[in-house]
Amino acid sequence: MKKYWIYLAAIATIYSCSSNPYRLSDKSYKKQLKKFQKTLANTQSSPLQNGTSPEWISTVNFNLRKPNFIIIHHTAQDSLQQTLKTFTLTRTQVSSHYVISDDGKIVQMLNDYLRAWHGGNAVWGKNTDINSASIGIELDNNGSEPFSEAQISSLLDLLSRLKKDYNIPAQNIIAHSDIAPTRKSDPSAFFPWKTLADLGFGLWPDTNMEQAPENFNIEQGLRIIGYDTRNLSSAIKAFKLHYIQTEVDDVLDEKTINTIYSIYKKQ
Repeated sequence: MKKYWIYLAAIATIYSCSSNPYRLSDKSYKKQLKKFQKTLANTQSSPLQNGTSPEWISTVNFNLRKPNFIIIHHTAQDSLQQTLKTFTLTRTQVSSHYVISDDGKIVQMLNDYLRAWHGGNAVWGKNTDINSASIGIELDNNGSEPFSEAQISSLLDLLSRLKKDYNIPAQNIIAHSDIAPTRKSDPSAFFPWKTLADLGFGLWPDTNMEQAPENFNIEQGLRIIGYDTRNLSSAIKAFKLHYIQTEVDDVLDEKTINTIYSIYKKQ
């Protein structure tokens, strides 16, 4: 009889896992939330260097931190399932708030107010911890093919809600390659940044671009836009991947300089 119940328990476990392959990651997610709940509920201040501890008196005026950037990625993987597996394994140490499949399906993997691990070592302007201030959106795409209409349509719907909910400025909707120019090149040159910018999600250069002044400081212009210019060559390539797309190199020709100036003026 005991063997019978063990058998039934094993069958139930197998059935549960097959019906929800992410059951274990859901369990880990809830466990982590409980841990953070305890941290947030703590009203004991840590002692200072001189041994004293600040007195705790609770304020009634507070709320959750809100994201102020949206970072768009492509997964560089071959399927939605592969990406979901990557983001539900502890050893990978990478995650995102949303993943959008090629057919337009949207999967949310983390509450918007929590910090996903999608940007890595990244900088934008004076912000050196982009993960703490952003929402990460991954598009199911291997980087060598166009993005589908269904996928971009779902992305636009999601951006509409996020921008409204968190009052995110248009210029703060940027690429992974923008914030990590020496490491990343996603989303690829196939990504329709102009389409997004026309709808208020990001910036795009003027159709009839003004000639940049002769004394225009290109490196300073890129820094004001937000790029980390410690590796200027990489910053130029990242800029061109986003705003020119047909010429992804570090050549500073007239078109590139005028495009940098056009985006610089929109800051």
